Amino acid sequence: MPIVKQSNLPTYDRLLSEGRSILPADRATHQDIRELHIGFLNIMPDAALEATERQFFRLVGESNRVAQIYIHPFTLPIFDRDEATQAHIDQYYESLEQIQEAGLDGLIVTGANEETNPHVSEEGTWGSLRDVLEWAFENVASTICSCFASHAMLTYVHGQVPTWREDKRWGVYSHRAINRKHPLIRGMNTRFDIPHSRYSEITREQFEAAGMKILVESPEAGVHMATSQDGFRQICFQGHPEYDTVSLFKEYKREVTNYLNGVRNDYPAFPLNYFNEEASVILNDFKNCILNGEKIEFPEAKLEEMLENTWADSARSALSSWIGHVYQVTNVDRKKQFMDGIDPNNPLGI
Repeated sequence: MPIVKQSNLPTYDRLLSEGRSILPADRATHQDIRELHIGFLNIMPDAALEATERQFFRLVGESNRVAQIYIHPFTLPIFDRDEATQAHIDQYYESLEQIQEAGLDGLIVTGANEETNPHVSEEGTWGSLRDVLEWAFENVASTICSCFASHAMLTYVHGQVPTWREDKRWGVYSHRAINRKHPLIRGMNTRFDIPHSRYSEITREQFEAAGMKILVESPEAGVHMATSQDGFRQICFQGHPEYDTVSLFKEYKREVTNYLNGVRNDYPAFPLNYFNEEASVILNDFKNCILNGEKIEFPEAKLEEMLENTWADSARSALSSWIGHVYQVTNVDRKKQFMDGIDPNNPLGI
């Protein structure tokens, strides 16, 4: 499913230069195919806002090539933005009021910076996110909540507050499909990897107490994917299937830089199950040089060639399934949640 380039948002040109599936608006208007309108609520901090755009736009655009997809980025006035980021938002993002007036077929809500915003229950900070989630549940066919957003949804809707971990859940973890007959994961690999990067956590017991249906789980990282009791209207991702191959690497480099600048006291450990043996040797040599007082350049270019991606195919499969099922149940009228005859309490007829 190609994404329609409906504005001059720089992310479109960036993805076009990568050979991604982006459809010019003039071509889209001449295709007799029903489009889908997906909202993209981006609540990432300034430094990650555009990178997160690209990650999710890539994933959506590569997940299905049948229907045209219009992605509608918007954000919330949760925290102050720097001048450049605010200018980007003002030029390319829609307002919440525009989103709600036009309606959506599906919605994706990004994660946020846990380290600066750990308390999802703070009314003044996150009340607007709660309001969007409540609106979406009654007006949008299906909403995907990523990482922090899934914790916010569990907190607001089900009273299940995430616990804060002393150590960060950080790395690439093996997962299993638990409910293999569920339409969203039917036909996927039964075992696959997903990256995680978070301090907070919702446990299996909390998901079950909330009446959520667990679809994908890791013995190390816990629940990754779960749905609301109806099986579709709310979907939680605790992991980050949208991550690029280099995403965890860039996070690791940032933590090394924080150590060098005195922002953190300890030298960061590796993300688990991410660097191969050769890369680990190079990084340990770099660490030893730094701890011995040597000033050397971080071996970024050399290491990027060694990184492996073991999750992209499964991520595309999951998003393709989600988009396909949204297409099947959503109403042609974007102001209406479902087609006539669809049971909101069981949209997929499970």
